[in-house]
Amino acid sequence: MMKNFKLGILGSGQLGRMTVQAAANYGISCHVFAPDVKDSPAGQICNTLSNADYTDKIALKKFYSMVDAVTCEFENVPSIALEMAPKECIKSPGITALKTAQNRLCEKDTAKFLGIPTAPYWKIESIDDLANAMRFLDSNAILKTAKFGYDGKGQIRTKTGDDPEILWKEINTDIAILEYLVDFKSEISFLLARNIDGETIIFPPTINYHDRGILVHSTAPAILPSNVIEAGNDYIKTMADHLEVVGLLAMELFLTQENTLIFNEIAPRPHNSFHWTIEGCKTSQFQQLIRSLSGLPFGDISVIGRWHMRNILGHSKEELKRGYKSAGKYVHEYGKQKTKENRKMGHITWNE
Repeated sequence: MMKNFKLGILGSGQLGRMTVQAAANYGISCHVFAPDVKDSPAGQICNTLSNADYTDKIALKKFYSMVDAVTCEFENVPSIALEMAPKECIKSPGITALKTAQNRLCEKDTAKFLGIPTAPYWKIESIDDLANAMRFLDSNAILKTAKFGYDGKGQIRTKTGDDPEILWKEINTDIAILEYLVDFKSEISFLLARNIDGETIIFPPTINYHDRGILVHSTAPAILPSNVIEAGNDYIKTMADHLEVVGLLAMELFLTQENTLIFNEIAPRPHNSFHWTIEGCKTSQFQQLIRSLSGLPFGDISVIGRWHMRNILGHSKEELKRGYKSAGKYVHEYGKQKTKENRKMGHITWNE
């Protein structure tokens, strides 16, 4: 690791906060850049802050003069913010990976190109496109915006007989994707770390439970047939190498009734479903991110026991208080100033 290494973070939410915490354990200071950095989860604990828009070229130039590497806390950071980084600055996840993850159609096209199984899907740019796709599919499906979707936002479940005009008006976008509704028995996520030399390490997979598109509970390591784990590991490594990811890449997949995996989406950053690694792995996902960017070797990802992670949403914040009173539970509050319905306020982990 270079002397006085400093990490820049684009984004100021809870993932940035936990990245700052992990960096501090290695003696690494961080610089958080965001338009809402004041009193933000990451801004509360970071020693250097830049409060500016992600497209502010003057502020970005100053920011990059002060950091050795930069990572995106979420995938919807405008790509110009990463493109402004000088050549010598280590960029995570990389321009190609960032742009791919920002577009659901691009994600699916890339997976399909790489031979990673996907559900049937259609590019939708008009009412006629939607009507034709629904007619051809003749089955339940999910209509999603191509961009800026997360935690169940920007998507509508459709069924045979629905009015395409009403759906198109409701989704309210210029470009969308219609996906066949997969009959799955589990939702599985894989997580890979990849350093600047292209070396990789893959965490044990996680099984996830969602409510209205929002992750509620994760259990790890997922108990799966060995061939399923091997397939998932192959898919995520193939994607990471193709996109030349630097840092972390998460991949969400559906496990079908026939024990095959179907691609859902990627996230080139720390992933909610792997927060259990903070206590559950000898090296957490956040520590592995720091190692990937700073030149340190990968850490041991051995797991002791089986772990659970539960998200604490705005309407259930009282669970955090109960968590403090429960022996063996690890409580993480994100320091968010406002409580909102379905907003992630913290999480709790525990070991079986």
